Amino acid sequence: MTAIKTDALTKRFGEDVLAVDGLDLEVRDGEVFGFLGPNGAGKSTTINMILGFLQPSAGSVDVLGMDVARDSLAIRQRIGLLPEGYEPYENLTGREHVQSAIHAKDADDDPDELLDRVGLDPDDARRPASEYSTGMTKRMSLAVALVGEPELLILDEPSTGLDPDGVSLLREIIREETARGASVFFCSHILEEVEKVCDRVGILNDGELVALDTIDNLRAEMQAGATVEATVDAVPEDLDLEAIAGVRSASVGAGGDADVAGETVRVEVTEGAAKMRALRALDERATVADVSIEEASLEALFDEYTDAEANAGGPGADASAARDDATAVAADGGEGA
Repeated sequence: MTAIKTDALTKRFGEDVLAVDGLDLEVRDGEVFGFLGPNGAGKSTTINMILGFLQPSAGSVDVLGMDVARDSLAIRQRIGLLPEGYEPYENLTGREHVQSAIHAKDADDDPDELLDRVGLDPDDARRPASEYSTGMTKRMSLAVALVGEPELLILDEPSTGLDPDGVSLLREIIREETARGASVFFCSHILEEVEKVCDRVGILNDGELVALDTIDNLRAEMQAGATVEATVDAVPEDLDLEAIAGVRSASVGAGGDADVAGETVRVEVTEGAAKMRALRALDERATVADVSIEEASLEALFDEYTDAEANAGGPGADASAARDDATAVAADGGEGA
């Protein structure tokens, strides 16, 4: 059984805005799946259709083997949701929020244990949510999402507002949840965090899925493997690293590490195996004193797939803004809500 499966999922707002265009997506059982895209790409619209808050214009969504159109209430009993911009009831305490979720799911969780698990202090748990900081609200909403040991966690911008300790705790909780068999649908703009926790990522751009794979495979597809820097005693004049298969470019400069004398050879490779080929060639011709390897970041891959800089303020900007406006209207009870 897949955790989430969409088939040609499409959402139009009026005649002019195509927010999601024929999305085919599968989130596997027990995986952490990163769902990414620039503002206005259609992520929020997709999530709202997965949750049954928006009706698709075409296509279908299955969650935990059930059709969202028919079984949305049953699905919500088996999932945990941490929405972006979660707004608590100001007059309720954090503990009362969690207790309410336990009652709604007919679960037998201990609210104090859940609040302790997400790092919310017991004294804070008994304060009104109106007194909470952004980080405290995020911890409380994560505790609510964990009620009932959900089979699927949908986390929308879960690390926003958390301090470094909170982010580290979030990663630990995600590992624990997948270890017991849960799936995690992780949507975030903090790509460094996505890279640390996700098994696979899907990148949405202008309503279409433009990439879907592991980060390593996406690096290979974009030929954005890694950068190798090696400090050597001296660079042979006839060293031609660019002739090595998988090497995109090579350059020589002053030593990059002040504590290591010599020259630094910087090699950009397009595939993992080329790293060792380049280092082996260097080692055969010179004395290598220091080596560092930097893999292409998810942020660099994201820019490659979405062409974010080229599109900033360009022809697609108006359409993206229209998608955001249409989703906001729907969330407030407008078309399709």
